[in-house]
Amino acid sequence: MTSPTAVPAIVVVSAANADLLTSEFERYRRDYDITCARSAIEAIALLGRLRSEGHPVALIVAESELPDMNLLEALATFRTIVPTARRVVGIHWSRFVDDSEALRPALQKGKFDTFLLIPRGPRDEEFHYAITELLSDWGATVAAPEVEVVRIISPELTPLTMAIQDLLDRMGMPYRTYPPDTPQGRAATELFTTRAPSDETPRYPLVHSLRGTADAVMAPTTARDVAILIYGRPSDVDVDTAVDLAIVGAGPAGLAAAVYAASEGLGTVVLESEAIGGQAGTSSMIRNYLGFPRGISGMRLAQRARTQAVRFGARFYTGWPVDGLITGDGDVPFRVTTEGGDVRARSVLISTGVAYRRLGVSALEELVGLGVYYGAAMSAAREMEGQDVFVVGGGNSAGQAAIHLARYARSVTIVVRRPDLTATMSQYLIGEIAFNPRITVRGSCEVVDGGGAGRLEWLLMRGVLTGTEERCRAGGLFLLLGASPHCDWLPAHVERDAKGYLLTGRDVPRHRWSDDVPPPNLATSEPGLFAAGDIRGGSMKRVAAASGEGASVVPLVHAWLESLSRTQTR
Repeated sequence: MTSPTAVPAIVVVSAANADLLTSEFERYRRDYDITCARSAIEAIALLGRLRSEGHPVALIVAESELPDMNLLEALATFRTIVPTARRVVGIHWSRFVDDSEALRPALQKGKFDTFLLIPRGPRDEEFHYAITELLSDWGATVAAPEVEVVRIISPELTPLTMAIQDLLDRMGMPYRTYPPDTPQGRAATELFTTRAPSDETPRYPLVHSLRGTADAVMAPTTARDVAILIYGRPSDVDVDTAVDLAIVGAGPAGLAAAVYAASEGLGTVVLESEAIGGQAGTSSMIRNYLGFPRGISGMRLAQRARTQAVRFGARFYTGWPVDGLITGDGDVPFRVTTEGGDVRARSVLISTGVAYRRLGVSALEELVGLGVYYGAAMSAAREMEGQDVFVVGGGNSAGQAAIHLARYARSVTIVVRRPDLTATMSQYLIGEIAFNPRITVRGSCEVVDGGGAGRLEWLLMRGVLTGTEERCRAGGLFLLLGASPHCDWLPAHVERDAKGYLLTGRDVPRHRWSDDVPPPNLATSEPGLFAAGDIRGGSMKRVAAASGEGASVVPLVHAWLESLSRTQTR
């Protein structure tokens, strides 16, 4: 068990260049314990001691040539001792060409996180940029936060508590959870009771937003209440004039559209019902997104995009699901309605993405939040230490979730109805999964039942081809079961395909074309209403593709606004 007060360690493993590498990490000495081992065997003993003492290890930097063990064997052993530590291979400049070529296949399989050229002199900021990226990723997913923005007070991990933790993880909000009988719990409870009616007893969980006032403590009934507490009530959506573009959904498509639209001077408002980032925001690590060679978490990608859009003037309203869309509303074509207020817009982009399909097993539905989770639920991963965990789904999101869970769980089993993952998952993930000794793939199989005393304890598996059933011990079930569209709130006259996805461009039925000309490729059957990302019929269901579609909508919006202006001036 890791001590919450222990200083995290950076472990350097090198014989020939130990002094040089160790000196490079002196700049981190204030926040990390810098230690050095001059052989793999010495490093194994050091890591074992750190672990037994409850000392967290954030980073292991091993030189590409070790005196006493094959590098890849050493890295595999390091991972079994401290599976959450990030692993870097440092290559001396005299060996960089040969070693980097030899190590690239192992890097592709996830045997370590990255390789870097050992600095040749002072202020090698490219080296340290990579190091700080890895330390930041470790700090966001493993370490307890040093500075708390939010405290959750709860006597146990209820489904609501877990939902709040997941939301805060996706927001990038540092938080800790405390029992009510701790000093932090008592302080929050006292603040809550000062404004509660005298006969009302505190109900948990409480959420304390650390603003130093009683108003910053609440007893939420949903995770959405917490979003409103953190972001403030979205003014009950205070948009006093018509905007050029209203974006519904802040996943990759919506965020890209917000950045490009706002940067080109369009009045832009983004409405998001939950946390910024959508499903992509729950991904622990996206490794194939252009421009991030060491990967980036979905949360960080989403928060960076939001900051970029806000810089250009886009306004975000989070915590308000859209209830409906009214078309033909006077001089302004659209009115987007929410419980908190309406947004009048000259054009609208639908980028609400999709929701995970339900498993349909009633016994497991009753355990959602109690060992059963829809989506990656990154906050739940830390609760899976020592557990046998199952991931249902064969897409990239399922693969990323399995790899992240394997840092904590004793075992991770990916369950798919297909024979294997080759038809649905990127090859880089398949290779990384095949290498990881904690992950197995169970093809031609499905989950048909499960249960436990108050939380998940077991699952019943059935062979798709054989019908054979097997009961398995399970501490966690993560369901990433494909997708179903989320656009029921749209008017019925907006054309959809048989599965409910929005039709755009030439896919719009011909009788809805204007003068026998199809709508632009990202335009729906309703002029001025656009769709991008996973909600659009025929989309690729990839983060980069959704981002590209979001950016590509903006020229179409410009053209629509110009035509609208011409019509209104006649």
